[in-house]
Amino acid sequence: MPLTQKKSVLTRFLLWKTKHIAPQNFVYILSVLVGLIAGLGAVILKNTTHFIQHLMEGKVVGEYHHAFYFLFPIIGLSITFLIKKYVIRRDFGHGIPTTLRAIAKKKGIMKRYSMFSALLTAPFTVGFGGSVGLEGPTVSTAAAISSNISRLFHTNQSTRTLLISCASTGAIACIFKAPIAAIIFAIEVFSLDLTLSSLLPLLLSSISGVLLSYFFYGADTILPFELVGRFALYQVPFFIVFGILTALTSIYFTKVYAFFHDFFDSIQSPIKRLLLGGLGLGVIVFFVPPLYGEGFDVINNMVTGNYMDTVSNNFLHLEISNEWVVVGLLFGLVLFKIIASALTFGAGGIGGIFSPSLYMGSVLGFGFARLVNTFHVIRYELSESNFALIGMAGVLGGVLQAPLTAIFLIAELTGGYKLFIPLMITVAICFAITKYFLPYSVYSMELARKGDLITHDKDQAVLTLMNMESLIETKFVPVNPEMNLGEIVHKAVVKSNRNIFPVIDKSDNSLQGVILLDDIRPVMFNQDLYEEMTAADVMQNAPAVIDLDEDRMSDVMQKFQDSSAWNLPVISENKYVGFISKSKLLTAYRRKLITFTQQ
Repeated sequence: MPLTQKKSVLTRFLLWKTKHIAPQNFVYILSVLVGLIAGLGAVILKNTTHFIQHLMEGKVVGEYHHAFYFLFPIIGLSITFLIKKYVIRRDFGHGIPTTLRAIAKKKGIMKRYSMFSALLTAPFTVGFGGSVGLEGPTVSTAAAISSNISRLFHTNQSTRTLLISCASTGAIACIFKAPIAAIIFAIEVFSLDLTLSSLLPLLLSSISGVLLSYFFYGADTILPFELVGRFALYQVPFFIVFGILTALTSIYFTKVYAFFHDFFDSIQSPIKRLLLGGLGLGVIVFFVPPLYGEGFDVINNMVTGNYMDTVSNNFLHLEISNEWVVVGLLFGLVLFKIIASALTFGAGGIGGIFSPSLYMGSVLGFGFARLVNTFHVIRYELSESNFALIGMAGVLGGVLQAPLTAIFLIAELTGGYKLFIPLMITVAICFAITKYFLPYSVYSMELARKGDLITHDKDQAVLTLMNMESLIETKFVPVNPEMNLGEIVHKAVVKSNRNIFPVIDKSDNSLQGVILLDDIRPVMFNQDLYEEMTAADVMQNAPAVIDLDEDRMSDVMQKFQDSSAWNLPVISENKYVGFISKSKLLTAYRRKLITFTQQ
C-alpha cells in the first residue's frame, strides 16, 4: 500500500474516531491495546531468552565442558555489541531509566528503534550468562511501543505519559501474574498521580497483561510453592533484624552498582569496556555458575527449600553437609550477584536490576533463616522459604525504593496475604533505612544527578517537565562595551521595545553585563556626553545569570526569587543566548501544572 494511501486511511480513521468515540473511551481502548502488546513483548523476550539459555547452559555446558561458562558471557556481550553497532547502528539506553528520561525531558516521545532494540539484544545478553533481568528491557520495549502508538493517534503529552505507564503495568502484570503490584509499580516508579481518569486505564492494561499470561502459560506461576507456617508474634524481633539486614544489602547493591557504573563510564572505548566487563563476568560465572543469567532457578530453589542444587555446584568442592559452609556459600552469592550484574551493564549488556534484587533477597532470606536455625536461637524453627520471600520483598523495596510494589508483588505471588504483616515490617524498616542513606533508587539516581527526575512532589515534577529552551527570548538588542552613549541611544534604545540591553563582547560573544533603560535615562538626552560615555561606564552586573548547560528549572526559579529580577540573561558555554522573563516562566509553570494535574 502506497504511503499516501496509508496516510489517507489513518486520516479517515482519526476523523471517524473524533466523531464517534469520546476521547476518554479511546484512551480505554488504547490502554487495553498497549497492555496486550506489553504482555506479548514479555512473552517473546522471556521465551527467546530461556531458549538460548537452555541451549547454552543445558546442552553445551551439560554435555561438553564446564569451561564454556567462561566463554559464554563475552560471546553474548559481543553479539549484543555487534547488533548495536551494525543493526541498530547507535548506542541506546535500556531499561526503566531510559523511559523515565523520555517522560521527563522528551514529553514521553521515544525513538522507533526503541521498540525492538531490547528485544534483539537482551536475549543474547541474558541467555549467554549476563547476570541481569528481563523486566527492565520488557518495560522499556512496551513503553516505546505505547509512545509511538500515542504519536500515531496524535494524543497529548499527558495521555502519552499515562499510556507509557499502562504499558509498564501490562508488562509487569504479564511477567509475574500480579495485577495489583503492576499498577502500584507504575504509580511508585513513574511517579504517576493516581486519579479516577488514570485508574481505569491502568486496571484495563493490567488485566490485559494478566490474561495474556494465562493464555500462554496457563496457571503456572513464576514461583511455584506453598507457604509454610503462619505469622506468630515471637517472630517479630527476627523480622526487625532482617529488615536492617535487607537495608544494608540494598545499600550495598546501590553503592556497588554506582561504583561500577562510574568506573565503566570513565573508559572511553566500548571495546575496552566489553573486554574488561565480559572477561570479569566470565571469570565470576565460571567459578560461581549459579550467577549465570536471570537466576530464577536459584530463586525457586530458595523458596522451595531445595538449596542443595544451588550450593553443591561450588568450585572449591566444599563439603555442603557442614551448615556453616552452606550459609557461607549463600552469603557469597549475595555479595557477588550485584558485582556480576554491574559487570554485565558495564560491558554494554542489556538488562534490568529487578531480577538481581529478587535473587539477592531470596538467597539472603534463606541464608538468614538457616543461620538462625543452625544456632537454635529459639525452640521453633524459622521457615526458610518464607524468609526467602520476605527477603525478596525487602531488597526489592530498598533497591527500587518502591515499598508498596515489593509488598504486593510477594503477597500476590504467594496467592494470599498470610505473609502480609512480616512483609510490611521488613520492607518498612528496609525502606526507611535505605532512604535515609540513599535519597534516590538505582533507577532514579542518574536522573536525579542531572535534575531530570520526576517525583510525587508536584512542584518539583512540574519544574522538571518544563523545557527551559522554550522560555528563552532573543529579541533583545545587544550592545558592546566600546559603544558610546550616542550609539547606544540611536542603535539600541530607539530600535528596541525592551528596557534591558545585554552588553556582549564582540570577540567571543560573552556576556559582560547589562544596561537598564533606567541606568541611562538621566543622561540619554544630554548630547554633550554622547561621545564621552561608553557602555562599559553605565553597564552593571546582571543580578543573576542562568547557565543553560548547568542550571535546572528549580535553580532558575530560585535565582528569580533571590534576585527579585524580572529578566535574567541566559548563557551557554559562556556565550550569550538570550533572556528568560519571570512572567513567561510563571505562565509556562501554570500551564504545565494544569496539564500535570489532569494526568
